[in-house]
Parts: sequence; C-alpha cells; structure tokens
Amino acid sequence: MKTGLIHCGDCLVQLKSFRADCVDLVYIDPPFNSNRNYSTEGNDDEKRQFEDKFDNVAAYLDYMKPRLKELHRVLKPTGSFYYHCDWHASHYVKVLLDGEDLFGYGNFQNEIAWCYRSGGANPKKRFSRKHDIILLYSKTADYTFNGLREKSYNRGLKPYRFKGVTEFEDEAGWYTEVGMKDYWEINMVGRTSRERLDYPTQKPEALLERIISASSNEGDIVLDAFCGSGTTLAVAQKLKREWIGIDISPAACKLATRRLHQLRL
Repeated sequence: MKTGLIHCGDCLVQLKSFRADCVDLVYIDPPFNSNRNYSTEGNDDEKRQFEDKFDNVAAYLDYMKPRLKELHRVLKPTGSFYYHCDWHASHYVKVLLDGEDLFGYGNFQNEIAWCYRSGGANPKKRFSRKHDIILLYSKTADYTFNGLREKSYNRGLKPYRFKGVTEFEDEAGWYTEVGMKDYWEINMVGRTSRERLDYPTQKPEALLERIISASSNEGDIVLDAFCGSGTTLAVAQKLKREWIGIDISPAACKLATRRLHQLRL
C-alpha cells in the first residue's frame, strides 16, 4: 500500500481502490450533521469552506454508512477505528457502528469525551456544550493498544507516603501516574496558537498524539479519510508512522500537502 499520499476526492470512491485489511488505524473527523456552513479565509486569501447540512439524521446516516463500510473493509483485523463527532448525531452513529454489518456491539471499546474551553453564546436554558465525542472501536478482540498514563494529583496536593506507591512532584503538587481515563481535557486550536492554519474545524495535535500513540506503533499505517487541514497526517509523520489522507475539498488537500511539505523540510 503506497503511503505518504493525500487523495483528493470523495472517500467513498477513493477507498474502493484500496485493498482489504491494509491500514492499522483509522481516525475520521467527518461532517457532524451540524446544519452549518463552515468558511474561513486563509493567509493566502484562499477560501476554505465546506457544507455540513443534511435533510435529517437519517440522511446523514445514509451518507456515512457506505463510507464506514469501506473504512471497515480496509482496516486490518488488529486495527482500531476512531469516529469523531458531537451531540448532533453521536448516539445515532454509535447504533450504526454497533451493527453486525459494521464493527458490532462487542467491538465497542470507549466513548471518549474531548473537553475544551471556548467562547460563544451563553445559553439561558441549558448547559454550555463544551465537549466532543470520539467513539473507539476495534475490528476484532485482538487489536493494538498501548496504554497511556496520566497524572492523578493527590488530595491537598501533598505526598501520601503510601507503601509501594510511587509519587512525583511538579509545580502544582504531588501526584501518582495512573492509566489514562476516557475524559480528555485538551485545549482547542486557539486564535494565537502556533498550530493555527485558519481551517474551520482544525483539531489540536495533542488530541491526535494520544490517539495515534495509543492505537498504533512506529511504521504502522494511519488513515484519515476526512483529513481537512492534515493534523492526523502531521502527527503520524512526527510519530514515525506511515499515513494516507483523503479529502473531498481541493483547498483542504492543498493546505494539508503544504503542511506536510513544511514538516519534511
């Protein structure tokens, strides 16, 4: 399988040329059924835009299902699949992915909540929506997973001195290291971030670093079939993975290609 390429076109068409069981990890950040038009003006005066509008949830699922079948087909038996979505359709998407003609209920592994801070209106009749959902599925029970660790700060930020417990101290206080939870607090790509590429739905590299580190090894092939600004591809490159990108937008493909070119210099 040739890697290091960004295919410009509908992933439903592009994926049909891929052989079965050829990639180790799939991450997608597809349309959310948000009923919005996204548009930004890049530094090169090139408009980056796409439409995320469907008649209803059923139409959205009808759009996604054949693409998901192709993604399932190209994923290795030891591979993992991450579907990035939000409240608009996450519950419907999970039911779809649970189907026996896709991943199946038994291969669902995690519902990850990516929590972030951002501006926007302060709703008066509900809580502010400040998290996305990332659904993790494996293709089989035998899949790659490298457990990640995170800091768990002690109560009062003081040392416990428990026997057999290794403790650490940083500028915030004392902590132990525990297995990473499914609740991730990672900053969005802010207006002043060095990562910012003026792409409407750009995701932070730190988010993809966790996903790629956990569910692949060096030399594995990572596929993003809605690659947008190329964050997945850039992180895969930095982590010494092979990668393949697909996007229907020529502007997105151009931006991602330029990003990867700069990374290789």
